Amino acid sequence: MSAGAAGRATGPLKDVTVIDCTMALAGPFGTGLLADLGANVIKVEPPRGDTSRSVPPLPPDYANPGTGESECDFGGYFASINRNKRSIVLDLKEPEDRETLLTLCESADALVENMRVGVMDRLGLGYEDVSSRNPAIVYGCIRGFGDPRTGESPYAHWPAYDIVAQSMGGMTHITGPASANGYPSGVSVGDIYPGTLLALGVVSAVHHARQTGQGQFMDIGMYDAVAYLAETVIANYGYTGTSLGPRGEHHPNLCPFGVFPARDGAVSIAAPGPGHWQALCEAMGREDLVTDARTKNTYLRRQNQTMVLDVISSWTGERTRAEIMSVLGGRVPCGPVNTAADIFADPHAEARGMITRFELPGDNPPVAIVANPIRYTETPTGFYRRAPRLGEHGDEIRREFGLSGGD
Repeated sequence: MSAGAAGRATGPLKDVTVIDCTMALAGPFGTGLLADLGANVIKVEPPRGDTSRSVPPLPPDYANPGTGESECDFGGYFASINRNKRSIVLDLKEPEDRETLLTLCESADALVENMRVGVMDRLGLGYEDVSSRNPAIVYGCIRGFGDPRTGESPYAHWPAYDIVAQSMGGMTHITGPASANGYPSGVSVGDIYPGTLLALGVVSAVHHARQTGQGQFMDIGMYDAVAYLAETVIANYGYTGTSLGPRGEHHPNLCPFGVFPARDGAVSIAAPGPGHWQALCEAMGREDLVTDARTKNTYLRRQNQTMVLDVISSWTGERTRAEIMSVLGGRVPCGPVNTAADIFADPHAEARGMITRFELPGDNPPVAIVANPIRYTETPTGFYRRAPRLGEHGDEIRREFGLSGGD
């Protein structure tokens, strides 16, 4: 898609308007998901813009953002999660701009923010202030440890980032080599998963508001979201008192269920059930393991995991990923451990349209970001507008809401 050829929303939320006061990753990811689904998302930015605008990867003409000479004021981090939105600049420290925000909220379905506890309240823009202007509005927020309105936490006023949420929510402790103290995920799940839950929560509350005329406050605690995602940590301890340690490359309860070496990288294989285990054994030429007293079910295989993993690793280690897939693909749940280059070259990604290519402002080559995986037959989702330049749509938005003036 050409950067200057904006399309239109076609997703199922095209009748929903969201005022987006979030910055960085968690909040913008959630509102970006709503925008992909067709919502009219108006990104409210301070005069200097979302702090993530200049975070790498950067396009060639933005190699030195400190000069202020760039034709593009966003990098890949910003562009990936702020596509399909429009931007307006409002300085919420100024009375006139605060009033503009409240006016936008009067005809919006939701306002979302991810400030520290109390910041919006002190500005006169908290839930009570906004709902007094629009009782049907949904006020959604992401906090590190939730908002006191839904449950007082001793950490409520602590700052939090992705790594903090991953660590405190139990995910870091079960990730990494078995001998380690835990590793953070390579993906910022402490931000992205709370953002995903925010989108679901907002849509659900808007549905309720349209039925009843009653808006409400909702929040997602980053700590809470990661604990919810890491449900196995809670279940194992809640049932047996077992505190799971770092998982390593294999599952703590199922076998085989993990990552195995190949001549050119690694593959994942999951064959805990009898049918898939038999198919794997036949592919390896080890039919004897189907009835072996040490390996005939997943419980016994887990008890004898070292032997099972050695057998499978010896077989996979002699073959390339492609050779393994040619034998196991379609018979046993398996897949290559892909790099980004592998994903870009994968016919699945091409067939499903999971790579979105578009042009940036300025003298830059086309770039690519991941597409939305939620697909509909009647109300398709997708990329129809690149991420906005700072304040790009300010005048347009003011006109739509009956306001005068410009950025």
